[in-house]
Amino acid sequence: MSDPTSVIDDLREESEELDRLVAGSSAPHWALATPAPGWTVAHQIAHLAWTDRSALLAVTDADGFRALVEKALTAPDSFVDEGAEEGAALPPAELLARWREGRTALEEALRAAPPKARFPWYGPPMSAASMATARLMETWAHGQDVAEALGVVRPPTDRLRHVAWLGVRTRDFAYSVHGLTPPADPFRIELRAPSGGLWAYGPEDAAQRVTGPALDFCLLVTQRAHRADLALRAEGPDAGRWLDLAQAFAGPPGSGRPPKGAAQRPSQETTP
Repeated sequence: MSDPTSVIDDLREESEELDRLVAGSSAPHWALATPAPGWTVAHQIAHLAWTDRSALLAVTDADGFRALVEKALTAPDSFVDEGAEEGAALPPAELLARWREGRTALEEALRAAPPKARFPWYGPPMSAASMATARLMETWAHGQDVAEALGVVRPPTDRLRHVAWLGVRTRDFAYSVHGLTPPADPFRIELRAPSGGLWAYGPEDAAQRVTGPALDFCLLVTQRAHRADLALRAEGPDAGRWLDLAQAFAGPPGSGRPPKGAAQRPSQETTP
């Protein structure tokens, strides 16, 4: 993914879709609880605003970003919540304006970045395309939380191809953050796109594979749904183990979401 134009365009569209969702919400709606414990709609938007500004710092001021990381390391268990809490305390209109300003500045910086530039991050250094992909993934994931709080079902779009790609690329990382050795061989991943096409990754003759809807895979790797509630099929023990560990985001393993409808959806299936 060398040319970042497409993913930056999709990041803008994903952000604008979420913007429209919250911009029409009244002040009480911003205080609604989301599936993330302790986080309201305002916390979700504040977190996106905070992370967009962190990404902007990484792209435009590497030394300033490293100083931010050093500060975060002094409170690794609370710095994310603290950033969200600070923004959530703002009036909704001010918070929305801050998010818009930050994401616009980040978009401009990513479009202007040299093609081969690499920027520091909380995980490995990122290219402009990778940074935009990570921001799209997080914007979509937190948008899911906001939509659930507001009682809205968002139709999936093919912008999810970026989230799916990131979920596949982070397979070995998911193992490593759990202190496990990743499998030596690649898996075959076949996902049904929202538009009806097939997104495929890995060799066709791979001994182990994962198949199912792209939406479900994206919900899994962003830890927005439990595996038991998703129509994903794993063939092979390592592929099945991966579906229990998968995460497309940097940082330590998340706790994920508890299962909701496992009894109604016998979708957690692993074959030897």
